[in-house]
Amino acid sequence: MVNETDRKAARQPPSSMSQWKQIQQLEIRLLEQVDYLYDDNFPMDIRQGLASWIESQDWDTAVNDESMATVLFTNLLAQLERVRLQEQNFLQRHNMKIIHQQLQLKYATNPAVMARVISTCLREEQRILSSACMQEQGPLEKSLQNSVAFERQKNMDNRVGLIRNSVQLMDQAVKYIEDMQDDFDFRYKTLQSQESSDRNSERMKQEVTRLQEILNRLDFKRKEILSKMDIVIKEIDDLITSQLNPELQDWKRRQQIAAIGGPLLTGLEQLQSWFTLTAQSLFQIKRQLDKLGDLVLKVTYESDPIPLQKPQMEERVKYLIYHLIKSSFVVEKQPCMPTHPQKPLIIKTGVQFTTKVRLLVKLPEVDYQLKVKTTFDKDLPPGRVRQFFILTNNTKVMDIEDYSNGCLSVEFRHLQLKEKKYINGTKGNEGLLSVTEELHSLSFEACFTVQGLTIDLETCSLPLVVISNVSQLPGGWASVMWYNLLTDEPRNLSFFGNPPRANWSQLSEVLSWQFSTFAGRGLNKEQLTMLGEKLFGQHASCGEYQVSWSKFSKENIPGKPFSFWMWLDSILELIKKHLLPVWNENYIMGFVSKEMERALLKDREPGTFLLRFSESHLGGITFTWVEHNDNGEVKFNSVEPYTKNRLSALPFADIIRDYKVISDGVVPENPLKFLYPDIPKDEAFGRLYNSQPSKVHPYIPSTLIPISELRSNVSTTPPSCRSPEPPMTPGEFDMLSEQLCFDIDTMSSPYSE
Repeated sequence: MVNETDRKAARQPPSSMSQWKQIQQLEIRLLEQVDYLYDDNFPMDIRQGLASWIESQDWDTAVNDESMATVLFTNLLAQLERVRLQEQNFLQRHNMKIIHQQLQLKYATNPAVMARVISTCLREEQRILSSACMQEQGPLEKSLQNSVAFERQKNMDNRVGLIRNSVQLMDQAVKYIEDMQDDFDFRYKTLQSQESSDRNSERMKQEVTRLQEILNRLDFKRKEILSKMDIVIKEIDDLITSQLNPELQDWKRRQQIAAIGGPLLTGLEQLQSWFTLTAQSLFQIKRQLDKLGDLVLKVTYESDPIPLQKPQMEERVKYLIYHLIKSSFVVEKQPCMPTHPQKPLIIKTGVQFTTKVRLLVKLPEVDYQLKVKTTFDKDLPPGRVRQFFILTNNTKVMDIEDYSNGCLSVEFRHLQLKEKKYINGTKGNEGLLSVTEELHSLSFEACFTVQGLTIDLETCSLPLVVISNVSQLPGGWASVMWYNLLTDEPRNLSFFGNPPRANWSQLSEVLSWQFSTFAGRGLNKEQLTMLGEKLFGQHASCGEYQVSWSKFSKENIPGKPFSFWMWLDSILELIKKHLLPVWNENYIMGFVSKEMERALLKDREPGTFLLRFSESHLGGITFTWVEHNDNGEVKFNSVEPYTKNRLSALPFADIIRDYKVISDGVVPENPLKFLYPDIPKDEAFGRLYNSQPSKVHPYIPSTLIPISELRSNVSTTPPSCRSPEPPMTPGEFDMLSEQLCFDIDTMSSPYSE
C-alpha cells in the first residue's frame, strides 16, 4: 500500500527548513497563489523579514485570546523595529518604517484581527505546500484551474480594453459633431442676420450651399456615431452575457469549493476591474446619448437619426447598467463564526458571526447613503417551522474601501441569531430533517439611485446550518461539505429532502482538503484508497464509486456505534489537538486495516511498528509492532488506542520514546525499534521529543510513563486488555518493582482490535 517513493521519502531525516523557505521553492503556478495572500493587511515584507519568528508563534490561539493577541502584536512591532534597525538598505528601512506605522493604525485597537490575518495566511501556505506534495490533483481542483485559465483571462482583458477604447473614440466623435454643429449654427444665424437685399447675392448663394454641405456632413456623422454606438452596445451586451456573467458564476463556484477547504479563492479583484470598466463604458455611452439629445435641441432637421434611434438605445443602455450592477452585488465573505474560521456557513444561536458583501462596480455617484439590510429565513421551504431572526442591528451603510479601488462594501461583524418561539408549543413538520440538515439563508437588500436610475439590489449567502450546541458542529460541517460539493445552486434550501450521491473521486478530494486545512497536510493516494475501502470494501479503487449521504453521515459503520464521518471527524480533531507534529512529518500511516497492517509488518525486522487510527474507538491512535519467536512464528502486538484524554497527559512522541513492556518477569524494554518500513525510531521522532526538564528547578522531576504487560499466553491475535490509566509515576514503579523482585522502568498493556 505504500509505494517506493514514499518509502524513500520516509528515510530522509526530518527537514528543518522553515515553511517560508519551502514556499519560496514552489513552482510559479503555486507562487502566484501565495502572492494573493499578502496585501496591506499583512505585507509580504513582514513575512520575509520575520519568517522564523512568525512561524514560532501560536496565532491560532491568539485569534480568540485578546490578551495573547495584544502581546503578540506588541512583540511583532518590536521584532519589526529590530529588523529595521539592522537593515543596511535605506529604502528597505524606510518601507519598514511605513509598515510599522500602518500596522499600529490598523491593529492597535483590535490585535486579534491581526492574529486572524496571520493565522489564515500561515494556514493557506500549509495548504498550498500540501497540494504541491500531492502526487496528482483531484478532479475538482483540475476543473477549477481550467475554469480560470490564463488565456481566458487574457481574452477578457483584451475585450474589455477594446470596448473602452471604442467608447473613448466615440467621445471624440461626439465632440467633433458638437464642433461641426456649432459651426453650422453660427453660419446659419449669421446668414439669417443678413439684409434681405443681400440674400440673392452670389456670396450668399455660396454660403447657403456651404450650409447644406455642413448639414449633409452633420447628418452623416450623426448616423455614423449612432451606428458605432449600436455596435459597441451589442458588444457590451454579448460580453456580459457570454463572458462576464459566466466568470462571476465561476468565481461563486470557486467560493463554494474554497469554503469546504479547496484551493485559495482568488479573482475577485480581477472581476471587480472587469465589472467596473464595463459599467464605466455604459455610463459614458449614456452621457454621450444625453449629449446627442442636447444637440438635437439646437439643430434638428427632417429624418434626423437621433430622435429616431436614441430612445431605444438609451433603454438598452439603462437595462444593461441595471442588470450589471444588480449582478455585481456579491457576498464577499460567507457567514462565519470567528471562533470557527475554518468552518464557515455554520452558525450557533447566541454566538456572533460575521459576513461581508461588496458591490463590484465603482459607482460615479450615489444620490444617498447606500444602506444594506440583512434578513434571515426570508424564503423557507413549505412546512418548515424552525425559524430564526437576527437579534442584533441588521442594517449598515456601505463604505468605500481604499484597497478595493474605491468600490463599496460593508462587513457585518456582530450578527446573532435567536430561534423563534413555536406557536402553541407545536413543532409542526420538524423532524423530517435533522437540525444539521435544515438549510437556512441570509439575505442582503439595498436600494439606491445612480444617474437617475433606481436600482434594487439583492443577494444571499450560501445555505447555512444553524446549530444550538457545539456537539452538532461535526454533523453541520458534513452538511455544508455535501451541499457545496454537489450543487452550485445558491439557495436550494430543500437540498436534503433528496440529497444526491457523490462520486468517490470528488468526495475523497474534499476529505483530503479537510486534513490539509485542519492538520496542515492532506492525504496521499494510498491513504485515500484505504478510506475508500473503509466505505466500499476491499475492491473500492475505482474513483467512480458513488457514496450516498446516508452512508457518509447518518448510517453507522457495520458493527460500530458511529458513522463514517463521525469517525473521520474525530480523527481530524485528534490530529489537530494532539498529533500535529507527528502527522506533518508523514509518520502516521493512518487508515490501514488490521489485515493490511499485518501483511505489511510480517516480513519486517523485529520491533518494526506502524501508526494507525483506531477502527473501533472514536478519535484513537494505536501502534502495532512485530516480533518473531525462536520457532519462526510471527507475533503482532497492538497497544490499546490512545485517545485525547491520555494524549493530554503525555505527548505522543514521548509515548513512542518511553514505551516499555513487561513479559513473564523479563526486564522491561522498549519493543519499538523501527518506524515502518525501516526508519530507526529515534531518527524519526528524535526532534519531536520533549526537551529535558530544567535543572534550575529545585524539585526532582516526575514523569508519566506508558507501560504494557505481555502475558505468556499471548497468541498471534492477543486478547484485548486495558492498560493502567493514567500511566504510573516513578514512585509507583518502584513499589511494583519491589513486589516483582526486578527493576521496572515503564509499563502498559497489549491491545488488539
